[in-house]
Amino acid sequence: MRADRLVTMSQPVDSAVSAVRTYIEQHRAAFLDDLAEWLRIPSVSAQPDHAPDVRRSADWLAAKLKDTGFTTAEVWETPGAPAVFAEWPATDPAAPTVLVYGHHDVQPAAREDGWDSDPFEPVVRGNRLHARGAADDKGQVFFHTLGVRAHLAATGRTAPAVNLKLLIEGEEESGSPNFRTLVEQHADRLAADAVIVSDTGMWSEDTPTVCTGMRGLAECEIHFSGPDQDIHSGSFGGAVPNPATAAARLVAALHDEHARVAIPGFYDGIVELTDRERELFAELPFDEQQWLRTAKSYATHGEAGHTTLERIWARPTAEVNGIGGGFQGPGSKTIIPSTAMVKLSFRLVAGQDPDHIEKAVRAWAAEQVPAGIRYEITFAAATRPCLTPLDHPALQSVARAMGRAFDKPVRFTREGGSGPAADLQEVLGAAVLFLGISVPSDGWHAPNEKVELDLLLKGVETSAHLWADLADTWRHAP
Repeated sequence: MRADRLVTMSQPVDSAVSAVRTYIEQHRAAFLDDLAEWLRIPSVSAQPDHAPDVRRSADWLAAKLKDTGFTTAEVWETPGAPAVFAEWPATDPAAPTVLVYGHHDVQPAAREDGWDSDPFEPVVRGNRLHARGAADDKGQVFFHTLGVRAHLAATGRTAPAVNLKLLIEGEEESGSPNFRTLVEQHADRLAADAVIVSDTGMWSEDTPTVCTGMRGLAECEIHFSGPDQDIHSGSFGGAVPNPATAAARLVAALHDEHARVAIPGFYDGIVELTDRERELFAELPFDEQQWLRTAKSYATHGEAGHTTLERIWARPTAEVNGIGGGFQGPGSKTIIPSTAMVKLSFRLVAGQDPDHIEKAVRAWAAEQVPAGIRYEITFAAATRPCLTPLDHPALQSVARAMGRAFDKPVRFTREGGSGPAADLQEVLGAAVLFLGISVPSDGWHAPNEKVELDLLLKGVETSAHLWADLADTWRHAP
C-alpha cells in the first residue's frame, strides 16, 4: 500500500487515544480558562496604542509556557513587537527537533465593527468560543500547551519525545516585517528537522485535512510617464504616446488566450502537480457554485487544463490589483494624461524563484512600453513558496496524528495565500508542515471570530499524538 494512501486511513481507538482523551477532559476547564485570560489581552500589532498590550501578551505566554514545563521560555525583542521562544529538550539524544510556529498578535476589533459582544471579552455560545484571536491564532497556538501535557501523561514520559521548540511571532498581522531577520539572527537556536505551522485551517468540520504547501508572492508597481503635463487630445492625440494606453496594453499582454501568464520565463522550474495530488484534490467535497457565492463572483476563470482548486492552490498567477491614470471625475476632460500606473501581484508555486520572476517581469515590461513613455518598476519584498512532498515522513506523522484524533480519513490541501512559513523553510532548511483545526466559518479578521470547541480539543489531541509518532518514524526516514 502506498504511503499517501496509508495516511488517509482512520486509526482504531487504542489505549493511548483513550488516555489522551481522558487527560484532556480532566483539564478542559482549566485550559479554556487560561485561553480566555490570554484572549482578553488586546494584542493588536497594527495599532501603536496597543504596543504595551502586545508586550503583555508575550510576557503572559512566556510565563504560561514555563508553567507548562518548557525549560526555556524567553521574550525575544525585535525593532517592532516581541516574539516568544520556548524549548523543551527530549531525554533521547537521537530524538528529532521540531519547531512550532504561530503568532500572538491579533487583528484590530471593536464592538462597533459588528461584534455581538466585546471582542476582547471571550464568550461561549453553544459550543463556540467567540473572541478576537480565538482561531487566529491564539487558540491554535495554545492547544499545544495542553497537547504536550497530554502526550506526557499518556506515554509516562517526563519530557516530550522530540526536542520541542516554539517560536510565536508578534507581528504576523502586520506583515511580519522583522520576522526573517529574527529567524536569521537566531538560526542556531531555532534549528530543527521540521517546522509545524499552527496558523492554518481545515477544509471543514466534517473533513479534516492537512495543508502541504503555500504559494509565494511577488508584487510590483509600474508608473508610466508621457507628456510633462496633461495635454489636449484634439491638438496632440494620435501623434504622441499615451501613458494610459501603454498601461492598458501592458495589462492586456499579461495573459494569453488560455489564461496562462505570457511573461517569458515565468513558468521556469515550477514543480508540477503529480497525478496523485490531482486525485487527492478531486476527492475533496468541493461545491463550485457555493465557492462562487463565497467569492461574490459569477463564473470561474483561469488557466486552461486545471480545476478551480488546482488554480488557487498549485498554479502560479498574475493579477492586476490596480490600474489608473488620467481624468476620472464626472463629465469629460479630453486629455492625453501625463501619467498612469499599474499594480501587479504574482502568486508563486514551488520551484519558482522570486528573483527570477522580478527579472522576467522587468524584461517583459521593457518590451511592452513604447518609445516616448518613461516608466519605473518598484518591487516589494517577496515571499517564497513552500511545499512538502506527500511522502515526507513528517507529513505522514501529522496526518496519522490527526487521523487518530478525528477517527476519520485525513485528506490533503494547499493554501492559495502566502505567509512567513517560507522564511522558516529557507533559513532553517527544514520541512514545513501545517497543523490547524480552524474552519472557514471561524471568521478570521471578521466580527464575531470564533473557534469550534470540539475542533480546538481535536487540535489538542492531534498535538498529543504527534510527538511520539514523529520521534518513532523520523528514525526510519530515508
